[in-house]
Amino acid sequence: MNEYDVAKRLMQAEKSELGAIFRDWMRGMARHTLLRVFEAETQALCGALYRPAEGAECYRAGSAPGSVLNEGRKEEVRRPRVRRQKEGGRTEEVRLQTYEAAQEPGHLEAMLLRALCAGVSGREQKNVYPHSPSNSKSSVSRLWMREGARMLEEFRARDIRREDWLALMLDGVRLASELWAVVALAVAQDGTKHMLDFEIGASENAAVATALCERLAERGFAPKQGCRLLCVFDGAKALRKAAKKVWRDPVFQRCLAHKERNLRKRLSKRHWGEMAALMSRLRKVQGAQDAREALQALRTFLEGKNAEARASLAEAGEELIALHLLEVPNTLHRNLLSTNIIENSIRNMRGKIGRVTRWREETDQPRRWLTMALTETEKGFRKLAGFQDLPRLAEALARKNKAMADAA
Repeated sequence: MNEYDVAKRLMQAEKSELGAIFRDWMRGMARHTLLRVFEAETQALCGALYRPAEGAECYRAGSAPGSVLNEGRKEEVRRPRVRRQKEGGRTEEVRLQTYEAAQEPGHLEAMLLRALCAGVSGREQKNVYPHSPSNSKSSVSRLWMREGARMLEEFRARDIRREDWLALMLDGVRLASELWAVVALAVAQDGTKHMLDFEIGASENAAVATALCERLAERGFAPKQGCRLLCVFDGAKALRKAAKKVWRDPVFQRCLAHKERNLRKRLSKRHWGEMAALMSRLRKVQGAQDAREALQALRTFLEGKNAEARASLAEAGEELIALHLLEVPNTLHRNLLSTNIIENSIRNMRGKIGRVTRWREETDQPRRWLTMALTETEKGFRKLAGFQDLPRLAEALARKNKAMADAA
């Protein structure tokens, strides 16, 4: 059926049938074109049909059943056979390059991987691609083991050396019982955010966090020359210990969102509104003096309310206002006074791996799934809100570094 026939048929068909008719015709055209390409290669090797090229090493040997991949589905074809003369009167089969290309599963595998990354389980691939010859659970599993290992290798091989790293965020994520991952996210002076790496362990302990930080340093991650590193974390001692061991003396900013949640757990509900207003004031004020006044107002409020709440606030100390003490614009407070950036990333990451129920460490499954999830999450990153003021943060971190050096 040529283009005129299909156009006539489309004009006579019902609207609901148009797509199916056109797709069938396109598949037929692709099949017809493929057979013509097979013949073109055969003719280049052997000469025209019934007129073999003089002195040619190859000759036609009939045809044989074969199959090709067309739009993610397997189609049966008759493939030409070509043989080559060898020394001693022997012959050998010649594999046509065009036939090899038509069987190449790269496009099919890419479709299956895209579905897998979008959250489609291995068992449901056959419902998404019912005509695919590789949609079985075992086929998808083998594909994922191979491609997941490649993705992990590429992720860990990425060059993370930059001259303008300013902030690092570390956070732990529980995958299963006795299976945790510590994830690292960094912010550069141009406002871009990057997922750097992760480390798997039985818990969010110092050994796991230190292994992650040391690998980051080995790969070239370091604060901007002459600056201290701003480390935003949730207060976990393991994360503090690891960052301090690798980068000597970072500026630690405690997450205000975590602290507010901790205080709320210890207070009666009738006090939540007033506390939320005081925490909001703490987030909005600018400069060291106003920040200390806001922090003192929060301490005063907790007096007589709850001893554990007072102790929790005192434990954090001025790490709650470390960013304020740098005298930077409060436009940076939205994203650097809490770990919301990395927590939102982890939330998005969970959307990619939510169907995983068995984390088989013996097959390196956790690392493969985390690599895929973090890579996909990073694709949606935008610049940090208020990134225009990040040079002011760099200047403040440089002053802090100089003051520390002078004191030493």
